[in-house]
Amino acid sequence: MSIFEYLHVVLYHSGFVCYNTACFGMKLSYFMKGWHNMSLVTTTEMFKKAYNGGYAVGAFNVNNMEIVQGITEAAGELKSPVILQVSKGARAYANHTYLVKLVEAAVAENPDIPIALHLDHGDTFELCKSCIDGGFTSVMIDASSKPYEENVALTKQVVEYAHAHGVVVEAELGTLAGIEDEVVVEAGHESYTRPEEVEDFVSKTGCDSLAIAIGTSHGAYKFTAAQCTRNADGVLVPPPLRFDVLEECIKRLPGFPIVLHGSSSVPQEFVKMVNQYGGNMPDAVGIPEEQLRKAAQLAVCKINIDSDIRLAMTGTIRKYFAEHPDHFDPRQYLKPARQAVKDMVAHKIKNVLGSDGKA
Repeated sequence: MSIFEYLHVVLYHSGFVCYNTACFGMKLSYFMKGWHNMSLVTTTEMFKKAYNGGYAVGAFNVNNMEIVQGITEAAGELKSPVILQVSKGARAYANHTYLVKLVEAAVAENPDIPIALHLDHGDTFELCKSCIDGGFTSVMIDASSKPYEENVALTKQVVEYAHAHGVVVEAELGTLAGIEDEVVVEAGHESYTRPEEVEDFVSKTGCDSLAIAIGTSHGAYKFTAAQCTRNADGVLVPPPLRFDVLEECIKRLPGFPIVLHGSSSVPQEFVKMVNQYGGNMPDAVGIPEEQLRKAAQLAVCKINIDSDIRLAMTGTIRKYFAEHPDHFDPRQYLKPARQAVKDMVAHKIKNVLGSDGKA
């Protein structure tokens, strides 16, 4: 059998069905183009470089094709590593297989940047196992709402299974207020991470990174008006992050990757856009970007961002509908929405995370 015939067989059994020489040549070119460096990665090397380099890697939640494209196009152009994360709610909405294949397509289109696929806020061993078995390279087990020993036991169970399958695990100590999909913690019931617990927790569980609570919060309504002050323009100013808690955790876990959840900044231009074009989002406020940049320069290697992408998409689509009431083709309004996602992610990479040029 010639090498040409052999490759034809390989491509055929890989799903590249060809019936003529021209088709075979095209498919072979595509196959060989993507043969090198076309795979998802874990966050291990990403976090090592981020910790030593004083920057963070953005973890952006994905729910559909346009979001995946917007995020990875920005990361690809800026040569930034990126984490695409999927929540339990996203899997229920879009289907596990569709999301994995969309991410695999993004990897093929952006072969020069490291991309990890991460489960965000996995709440059971079974959910984490399903994602590990289904192609994810990183999972989070969030047992932070449980008593400490139960958190340790469940996290350890996930870690043992994940590590046996080459997957890394993020865990959490402390709870954030706010709403993210099915994660709901009412204001007043959140709790800061206790630094005196972090060494014991990491040692007992073997987790690879740790999400801590230092005052960030899920969703677009991160703080009540009573928790904030107002500036001269009447705009809510959120309470500062607890950097003392972060710095104490760093001292107790030198070199260990720290994660911040609930780190959208809720840009007011998009809140105004949503409200201007029929929305109703009073007093939506987020985490100041300069505080997130400071955290990234310390030991925070992963910063989660979701609400800012949602606001950019929703504001852009609302504005488009108002300006083009006769349009009904989804491509017409999803194209600028995708660009809004791309612009938002590019801004975060350059001005908040500091991960541009770090691929």
